[in-house]
Amino acid sequence: MSSDNWYKIDNVAKVFLATVGKRDTRSFRLCCTLKEKIDPELLQQAVLSAIQDRPQVQVRIRRGVFWHYMEDTDLLPKVTEENDRICPLLYVPAKTMLHYQVTYFGNRINLEMFHALTDGTGAMEFLNIIVLDYLKLKYPGHFTDVTIHSGASAGDLAQDSYRQFFGSKNLPGGSQQVKAYRLTGLKLPYKQLQFFEIHMPTAQVLPKAKELKVSLTSYFGALWMLAIRDEIPPRKRNTPITISLPVNLRNYYPSKTARNFFNSVNVTHVFDKDITLAELAQEFDTALKSQLTEENIKKQMDKFETMEYVAPVRVVPLFIKQLVVRHFTKRSNKKVSMVFSNMGIQKPPAEVGEYIENYSGFCSTNTLFSTMFGYKDNLTLGVSFAFMNTGVVKNFVRMLASDGVDIKVYATEVIK
Repeated sequence: MSSDNWYKIDNVAKVFLATVGKRDTRSFRLCCTLKEKIDPELLQQAVLSAIQDRPQVQVRIRRGVFWHYMEDTDLLPKVTEENDRICPLLYVPAKTMLHYQVTYFGNRINLEMFHALTDGTGAMEFLNIIVLDYLKLKYPGHFTDVTIHSGASAGDLAQDSYRQFFGSKNLPGGSQQVKAYRLTGLKLPYKQLQFFEIHMPTAQVLPKAKELKVSLTSYFGALWMLAIRDEIPPRKRNTPITISLPVNLRNYYPSKTARNFFNSVNVTHVFDKDITLAELAQEFDTALKSQLTEENIKKQMDKFETMEYVAPVRVVPLFIKQLVVRHFTKRSNKKVSMVFSNMGIQKPPAEVGEYIENYSGFCSTNTLFSTMFGYKDNLTLGVSFAFMNTGVVKNFVRMLASDGVDIKVYATEVIK
């Protein structure tokens, strides 16, 4: 590939580039567990095949005078057995490197991405392309008519959909949202995170949400709020708990981009009186639905996109812009207690699904981040946690178990 090809960074990517750190690496992991052990050589061939469908990942991020930019690279990915931390540092300024990696462990294929390249939806399609190409190599002739590719053109896949759909000459007013309760305590040493994988049968949880007439997102969101509430010191009990929920904007706009195209909405509750799980879940559901309208999303994103085009902002050198982005991101983070990302029900082609056991994933964080994946009768939550005291995670698991849900929890070891 020619190094003459370069691309602008979208505005969400600018935030990730300005705030990347050793603990919160701004990376995420998506996993697909097959029903058989992975053949490393075939996986290597599959990844090299998949990047022909997704050349957008074959880039290096470079620093310009005013903004970062991406350029094509001839670097090729090298598949290895998993031997590093989950969600590793995949962007180091001035270092020649790819900003994603593929590893394997036993039956599991791991795709790790620096979030500046794409979001969970874009990465999940890339992972499924890798899985399909792997199975085609493993079982020649079995998947001749199966495809994952959406049929989007190279231009559509590389589109900056934020720029395409948002931006207005009239800046909306600022958010009045107040500071939220932030988890406190000793953090894990050496910039570590602890990762928990929580498995449960969908058939045991979905009826509970349906009985309350709420979505699974709202049911689990309410559970996380209660789990956090039980760790709040009495003097701070009236501090709002706010959960941030990423939203796939492709559900609202006709975009097939393989780059980032999401925003986040926040749901808040103040525990100033007794409330049941049922009441809280219904309140959560109502608040979430009220925000998930195209009008509200467009208003929020227009403000985010338009700031770049204010003349004084455009001519400020990159290092000053990054200081400003860090400042406002830090302020924004103070309004959020945790992030909960529902990746939805995974539906690979039926022929491919016969070989898949499960999907799962994690995202780096400085506090608490949970993902949720549905596949067949499995619900899997990935939890990334930065603190020594794991009380919030224990509270969440206990509440589910006491509600009659059969749970299996796996956790990574940490260095004390």
